[in-house]
Amino acid sequence: MDSKSMSNINDNHTPFTFIDLFAGIGGFRFGLEAVGGKCLWSSERDKHAQKTYEAWHGDMPYGDITKIPPGEIPDHDVLAAGFPCQPFSIAGVSKKKSLGKPHGFNDVTQGTLFFRLATIIEIKRPPVILLENVKNLRSHDKGRTWEVIKSTLDNLDYVIHDRIIDAASWVPQHRERIFIVGFDRRVFGDEPEFKFPEPPPGQGPRFREILDLDIPEKYTLTDHLWRYLQEYAAKHKAKGNGFGFGMTDLDGVSRTLTARYCNDGSEVLIPQGAGRNPRRLTPTEAARLMGFSGKYARVRGYVDGDLPIVVSDTQAYRQFGNAVCPLVVEAIAKEIIYSIGAR
Repeated sequence: MDSKSMSNINDNHTPFTFIDLFAGIGGFRFGLEAVGGKCLWSSERDKHAQKTYEAWHGDMPYGDITKIPPGEIPDHDVLAAGFPCQPFSIAGVSKKKSLGKPHGFNDVTQGTLFFRLATIIEIKRPPVILLENVKNLRSHDKGRTWEVIKSTLDNLDYVIHDRIIDAASWVPQHRERIFIVGFDRRVFGDEPEFKFPEPPPGQGPRFREILDLDIPEKYTLTDHLWRYLQEYAAKHKAKGNGFGFGMTDLDGVSRTLTARYCNDGSEVLIPQGAGRNPRRLTPTEAARLMGFSGKYARVRGYVDGDLPIVVSDTQAYRQFGNAVCPLVVEAIAKEIIYSIGAR
């Protein structure tokens, strides 16, 4: 793709185009569409995430990216991808080590998906790439994984910008992720004008703002589970460890929502007052905690501001725990658009 294709983004009457790889439930799509992007193609292999993606966005993503010839992917202006983070995450690495399994680029089922992504970038040459991964990507394997990623993209002739951004200024959740923005040197030269967005001024949203009042009893922890979590936390505190449940300050922000939330909800517990066990988030509240609500729901025709939950609670928690915050994507995308206009 040459610089001529990039003129689409500078034309106020023509939206820029993008593809959505490792799409999950479409966090990138919401954020990019909010600034004028048009999604041409998406890929996600998880059947449950596909179901949510289709319900929310109106089309079914293609499946396993390793089985799709890159030449069949349409030309596009921006490539967006939240490539799998499991081999690089702190929790993922610890689990794989304990099981004697390889991790990072030695993980042949997931780590090498980055190289599949690099092949697509090489063949399609999108003028801009926007990637997201876990914070630990920079430090994994003593920094060697990150150096391989950076050098691979540099060798493909992209100027790379990266920053760890905490979504807590946009949603009431402490959620640090690394975002990578790359500009094709053949289009933008060696010094494209780009900066990552600054957090919105003032206090961000408070946790209580995403909560409902009428909650089914099934979301309250049983006596058995609540006792187990307290004993587990006490045991690790005695050993000097920081492991334990997270009782959320309603006027603050929560811990990071993870894909394991379906197990016991321990990282984001909600106090319910004296005499009652805490509860976990409902799937709808989890969606709000990630930013999948408000204007993104209304633009899809859901006037109450909530997107429908079309999968089981377990699958919904996994999907939100693995998702990218669309409000952060939108903020970064605005800066990308500004950079393209300054070209």
